[in-house]
Amino acid sequence: MAKAPTKAALPDTSSDQAADAKPKEVPWRANLNMQLICRDCKEYPPNLIEEFSNGDMVCGTCGLVLGDRIVDTRSEWRTFSNDDQASDDPSRVGEAANPLLNGSQLQTTIAFSNSGGRSLDLHRTQAKSTADKGNKYLSEAYKVIMTFCDVLSIPSQGAVDAKGLFKMVADAGAFKNKSQDAIIAGCIFISCRQNSFPRTFREIYALTKVSKKEIGRIFKGLEKFFAAQNQKKVASGEAMPGKPFKATTSTHAKELCTRYCSQLGLSQTASTVSQDLAEKMSTIGSLAGRSPLSAAAACIFMASYLTGSGKTAKEISAVAGVSDGTIRTAYKLLYAEREKLVDPKWAAEGKGDIKLLPPV
Repeated sequence: MAKAPTKAALPDTSSDQAADAKPKEVPWRANLNMQLICRDCKEYPPNLIEEFSNGDMVCGTCGLVLGDRIVDTRSEWRTFSNDDQASDDPSRVGEAANPLLNGSQLQTTIAFSNSGGRSLDLHRTQAKSTADKGNKYLSEAYKVIMTFCDVLSIPSQGAVDAKGLFKMVADAGAFKNKSQDAIIAGCIFISCRQNSFPRTFREIYALTKVSKKEIGRIFKGLEKFFAAQNQKKVASGEAMPGKPFKATTSTHAKELCTRYCSQLGLSQTASTVSQDLAEKMSTIGSLAGRSPLSAAAACIFMASYLTGSGKTAKEISAVAGVSDGTIRTAYKLLYAEREKLVDPKWAAEGKGDIKLLPPV
């Protein structure tokens, strides 16, 4: 009968494992890195502070100045071109590169003063030799886009996207024989739809001197062009600048109610009620076939009287851009469906009373 080995008989391997677990010693090497240490404090690691305003290296513990004329290596992005009065720009780096322009944009510009004629001639010669006609064309178009967007109170994101769309058209060389204002108007209109900034075609058309029919043709052509460009980019694995283009539908009356109510000085309650009326109106089909402008104006007319802050059709027509007769005609159709449009809970919640509606 075999006996189990006793504890003393087993081989002792714990010491061998402990020896293997010890980390291997790294051979000694001299530290040749040069480090600046305060000669008074002699702290390690040193507590050093760079004062870029004075260009000094100072010990943060005792305040001893250890070095002077320290070069500021931080980025300098600020430009002073709009602050000076004598056309003297003290900026040393200029503006950041504009992604909406072509080229490296690292050209040197020779400044000139109003006193000397030689410097002005030199400036003109240098500008002619280094001028990029493509960037000049884009810059002028971008100024027009900003002007149009300011007139329509379009947010900055809409203006940036409109510039990106125009650059795509310019880089592709499309619509060469078309009016620049019409192309710009189409790009702004598409940008507003892409960003859900409700603007009507009539508002865009009023900015330009091009016929409404011509702008409509260019707008349809631009939509097809951007859709084709988007498909090419997706097929090649590239991405379009900015947001990807998506097909959009016409502006809904509900989207126009908020802006028109704000321009009329109506309350938030009236704005909310007009949006609810516009949404129910589209479901019931009370104003089927009517333009979004007349539908939004009629809903605002009805909502203003429901909330007790009635606005006349003439006041609303000045904001919406439709005649007061069109608003009254559309209101008659809404008044006939008032029982379906007006929620009975609105009276209890203080949003509106159906008894305040003017009869037709």
